[in-house]
This record gives sequence, C-alpha cells and structure tokens, in this order.
Amino acid sequence: MAEATYRAAIVGLGFVGAGDQVSGDALGQQVRYLDGTHLEALSRHRRVEVVAGSSRDPGRRERFARRTGARTYASWAQLLEREALEIVSVATYTPAHAEITVACAGAGVRAVYCEKPIASRLADAERMVAACRDAGSLLVVNHNRRFHPNYRRLAGFIARGGLGQLTSVSLLWGSGRLGNVGTHLFDAACMLTGRHVRVVSGTLDLSGRPDCRGAQFRDPGGWGLMRLDGGLMVTVDAADYAAMPLCISIHGTEGRAVTGRHDVAVEFQDGRREYWAAPDAGRSSMDQAVEEIVGWLDGAGAFPYPADEAVHVLEAIVAFHASHARGAAWTELPLRGADREIEVRSG
Repeated sequence: MAEATYRAAIVGLGFVGAGDQVSGDALGQQVRYLDGTHLEALSRHRRVEVVAGSSRDPGRRERFARRTGARTYASWAQLLEREALEIVSVATYTPAHAEITVACAGAGVRAVYCEKPIASRLADAERMVAACRDAGSLLVVNHNRRFHPNYRRLAGFIARGGLGQLTSVSLLWGSGRLGNVGTHLFDAACMLTGRHVRVVSGTLDLSGRPDCRGAQFRDPGGWGLMRLDGGLMVTVDAADYAAMPLCISIHGTEGRAVTGRHDVAVEFQDGRREYWAAPDAGRSSMDQAVEEIVGWLDGAGAFPYPADEAVHVLEAIVAFHASHARGAAWTELPLRGADREIEVRSG
C-alpha cells in the first residue's frame, strides 16, 4: 500500500519560516547559521508537500512562490479556508501564535508546528494547548534542542546517573531576550535534568537594547536564580549587551557536562574527558522534528515532546518579570493572580 503524502503550509514566510535571507538581513542574521527552517525541513521530507504559504509582506510571498511554486496568500485565514492541510507551520511573530494555532485546530489541521516561545501570555499558551487537545491535533513547539541528537544523548546520560547526583546548572548567553532566546535555554535545562521550575528570583536588564524585530517588542535579558524539582539550583546570566557565547553547564557529584550550540564536553572528577562532536550538519533538528511529526501522523504513538512543557517554560520566563517587579523576590510557580497577566513582549 502506498504511503500517505501530507500537505503542508507555512504561515509567516520570513527568516525561520521560509529561510528568507532578505528578512534575515533586516534582523542582522544569516539563514545558514540556523538549525534548519520550516520550509527546508518540510520540503526535505519525501512524504511532505509544501503547497501554500501566507505572509502580509508581498515581497516575501513573491520570493516564496518563486522558490517553491506553492500558492501564496496575504491572509492566513484565507489560506486555512481554501487549503486542505495536514501540517501547518506557524512562524509568525509570537503574539499571533495563539490565534493562528487555535484556528488551525478548528480547521482540522492535524499537526501545528509552532515557533517559540509558544505565546506572549500564559492564558494564550494554555488556550493553544487546549484547542489542539480538544481537536485531536498535535502541537509541536520549535525548541529545537528537544530534537537534537546530542541533547537527547546528554539527557539520557544524566538520567542514568552519568554525572552522579546533580548539584547545579548554569545558563549563560549574550544578547539578552529572555523570551526569544532564553526560552531555548530554560527548556533545555528542564529537558536535560528531567525537572521543572518551581521558584524564580529574577532581575531584568533594563539597559534598553532595541529589539531586532521592531520597536513594538521589548524582550529584556536579565540575571537570576531558578530552583527546580528537588532543590536543584540554576543560575541565569543573560545581559542585553553581553558578548559571551551561549553555554549550558550541568554539574554533578561525578563530573560536569558543558554544551554550547551542538557539541558536548563531559569532564569527570577522576580526570576522564569525553567530547561529543556536533553531528553531520546535513541534517537539522527541524528535519528530525518533521520526521517525528510524520511518524505521529502515521500513528506511531505518543509524540516525545508534549506542548505542556513549552507552556511551563513560558511561565518561568513570566516569573522572571513578576519577580523583578517585586525587587527580585522569590516567586513560586504556578503563577497566580495578576502575575499570570504579564505579557512577554517577544517578537
């Protein structure tokens, strides 16, 4: 029997959505440094056909159509109305994620592959998860380390006691942006340790660095502490104007593991060292995510990364803002009352 082909569309035809370098130039970033794009990952899969895309920008639509031959729409609502789709990538600005994702679920889209952070408000993130759950749709959030082989290997290594009993975690990166960049590292810390954030003490960096996505966005970095399940402490150092490279360092009684972008260095207390090189650059984490989305569509079983995890990470970021407003006071999760209404103005 012939294998099914799944029809896909992309809403948001910019930098990470369509690998549009014109959009990347406006951000001061290069597509070639990304760990995949939605267009690339969907197009590479032999059983996925990219049939349409949507963007408000006519230049993006024209470049996308020229590269793919796919139909384009200025309105994502019109795209959902006119196209029968199994997969939709949502690669728009963060504040639009919720409305589009909920509409996709309502239109019968079976899998929504959404950019991170999941939303700008907690209630919106929860609404997205609920809408997809109620419709029987899969919601996948593009925290790409969840699909990276070295991060998965490290998570398993830690779970088996490879570092002994965990003692602390350090998250360090330049460029601030707790919502847009920090979401990756917070999620990685939860993934690698197998634990959730329970309490946060945060101080935002209010130096006022402009957001590369426009003046309507304000997504500061900051410094702080997070306490995870079991009392495991995480330090966060993410100043707006810092120049240090991204680094996640996980410490245990038997050694430590340090990872930056894709490689991992493990140093043991007895002097042994291991280095896990970055895998072949010919396959991205987004390629793996699409492979597993197709597997889920085929009926392979539970998806390995539940979208609830992305909601939890957003709540930890919101908690940084809530804590800062109270002079870095310890702030417990789950958040309550007015703290839940805080918007992370991430692009």
